[in-house]
Amino acid sequence: MTPGKKLQGLVAATVTPMTPDGQINLSVIRQYVDYLVSEQNVKNVFVNGTTGEGLSLNIQERKQLAEEWVCQGKDKLDHVIIHVGALSLPESQELARHAAAIGASAIAVIAPFFFKPTNKGELIAFLQKVASEAPAVPFYYYHIPPLTGVTIRVEELLDGIKDWIPTFQGVKFSDTDLLDLAQCINKNEREQFVFLYGVDEQLLSALAVGANGAVGSTYNYLGRKTNLMLQAFAKPDLALAQKYQFLTGEFLNFVIKLGFGVAQTKAVMTFVSGIPMGPPRLPLVDASEEFIVKAKAKLDSIVWPDGD
Repeated sequence: MTPGKKLQGLVAATVTPMTPDGQINLSVIRQYVDYLVSEQNVKNVFVNGTTGEGLSLNIQERKQLAEEWVCQGKDKLDHVIIHVGALSLPESQELARHAAAIGASAIAVIAPFFFKPTNKGELIAFLQKVASEAPAVPFYYYHIPPLTGVTIRVEELLDGIKDWIPTFQGVKFSDTDLLDLAQCINKNEREQFVFLYGVDEQLLSALAVGANGAVGSTYNYLGRKTNLMLQAFAKPDLALAQKYQFLTGEFLNFVIKLGFGVAQTKAVMTFVSGIPMGPPRLPLVDASEEFIVKAKAKLDSIVWPDGD
């Protein structure tokens, strides 16, 4: 990893490789790291999140995956962010301590979503208890209300948050509420928080209101194309950036209609990268052969602006 380097640009939300019998497959992580760096030009990862089935893994599995990503990412990746959120506060704290001990670049925490916090104070109290277990590690809040059902606005959450969580660095913002995102960015300019957008098909819109980068599953296999979109936006060449966003959206719109989730992401990653990602863990079930054939044909049919 690269200590001190600002987190920006693309962050791949990694899938968790599994063997055919459903055990985590640590043996392919090294190949996975090399693939992200060389083939997708992505040097940041977000481990054990939604795409990584983190909440379907036990504590030991999450620790093993975190260790392997940190180990294999050394001198290759810029940032390895470990998601340590859990429904149990003691488990989340244990994972935070572990992430700190192994040298993770940062930790992130999702809001608990069975017994939910109902206001800012309750949510901050939970986050603070986790962050305090890793007092030297940058801390990110993972905001994903479509899955958690926790709809506390991030704009409200950030007001005075450094008083409670001195290590707070920013937000993985996985929601379509661009008004909330824009207000966060506008009101916290002096804090220099990092805002990483998590809805891949709307990234260009988030960049327009000031997002620093993005965390997403598509950057596992469309990272190089999305990096070209970021470059076009920075030039600025908005027309070219739009072409990349529209084509990414065309693929996602197609597969969403077929039924698209973590299992299907694993299938896409397998046929794009050549690395066997294996099945998902129940209650998720394998992508169908029909999905794989149609998704591959669609992806192969797209003509990108760079001609590849």
